[in-house]
Amino acid sequence: MARKEKPLLSFWQIWNLSFGFLGVQIGYSLQNANTSRILSAVGADVHHLSLFWLAAPVAGLIVQPIVGLSSDKTWTRFGRRIPFILGGAVVSTVAMFFMPNSEYYAHLMPPVLFGAFMLLLMDTSFNVTMQPFRALVSDMVPDKQRNLGYSVQSFLINLGAVVGSVLPAILTYSGVSNVPGEGEKVASTVIWSFYIGGATLFITVIWTAINTREYPPKEYAEYCDIPQVKPRRNFYKLLVDAPAVMYQLAVTQFLSWFSLFLMWVYTTQALAENIWNTSDPQSAAFNQAGNWTGILFAAYSVFAALYSLLMPRLADKIGRKSIYALSLMVGGLGLISVLFIKNQYGLFIPMVGIGIAWAAILAMPYALLSSKLPAQDTGVYMGIFNATITIPQIVAGLAGGLLLSLAGGQAVYMLVISGVSMLLAGILTPYIIKDQ
Repeated sequence: MARKEKPLLSFWQIWNLSFGFLGVQIGYSLQNANTSRILSAVGADVHHLSLFWLAAPVAGLIVQPIVGLSSDKTWTRFGRRIPFILGGAVVSTVAMFFMPNSEYYAHLMPPVLFGAFMLLLMDTSFNVTMQPFRALVSDMVPDKQRNLGYSVQSFLINLGAVVGSVLPAILTYSGVSNVPGEGEKVASTVIWSFYIGGATLFITVIWTAINTREYPPKEYAEYCDIPQVKPRRNFYKLLVDAPAVMYQLAVTQFLSWFSLFLMWVYTTQALAENIWNTSDPQSAAFNQAGNWTGILFAAYSVFAALYSLLMPRLADKIGRKSIYALSLMVGGLGLISVLFIKNQYGLFIPMVGIGIAWAAILAMPYALLSSKLPAQDTGVYMGIFNATITIPQIVAGLAGGLLLSLAGGQAVYMLVISGVSMLLAGILTPYIIKDQ
């Protein structure tokens, strides 16, 4: 079968492909910035927080390969990837409505366990939604627009992260209470942020579903030169036949996502102890630290979004691998510098570096990998590749309590460990990733 070239897409067609990721990332950012805050409020010990966070990567490790394989083999009137995106969005929205209200389900199970269960459900459904979005760009965007496709996706992800991260602070300034009411455990700002985030997630995913027409199987096969009789391959065979770059990227992915997991888990505690001088999760100071964590996460997402606009040009000029390495090193230095900053406003400086690294992590590995994948197995390989994101987070979750004890119980040193890991990822990138 002669291979046809995929048609070039307009900017707004590429935008619509990933627009639903905007809402997914709003929800994901609310989870990242507020999970430790919610679980601490309902009774979790800081030394055990990383264990509760294990729900997210474990869910991704199991779910994403299954979703990828299933979506590769699925065709419905709504497309290949869209049905999975829609299904994950519905469950995510429901879980977001329940999680911040965990204290009200004590008659079913202890609030901290209910919160952990909602975290598991929420992140599982986020994974069901996210993985097909990655594959959708690979399916629809021609090779010459691949850098643009994943950079636009990175921009929307970071725009969503900004909105999700600042929602509690915006509601606080709007007059919503940022401390728990009498007899309550979770602040109203957090609860209403999750309501707004869940609704936005659902609406933006519907937008992508309505405005995206996936290529039917026959047309897609012509664009990707897929044989009509596809060889049967088991999971082991898929791993053996995986492109070498997937395993090369696994090393830098491990170090960078190990870093990100520690940052997400311990930033609120680090700021509360290092700047607000408190560790009481019910105190006004601790909740101020929680809001400021959201502001900082929004800041690095703003810088990431801006950097995402530059990345396609930089990658075309000096190469994807080089821009990936430099970005990771800048991010690692930013995380390490948090130790030396005692003013809350000074923390915006390291957020520049973290944002640069985050933008690159969201785009460059996928741009490096997707051009090497067989078109008929893109979904399952994207799902398998997600293990390079989830396994390091599982390791970090299991090791978090021990590392915190070795750090003298001071959460700020967890951010230093995080920075060293990301810096090492950047240093090793040119030596590990070949032929790019």
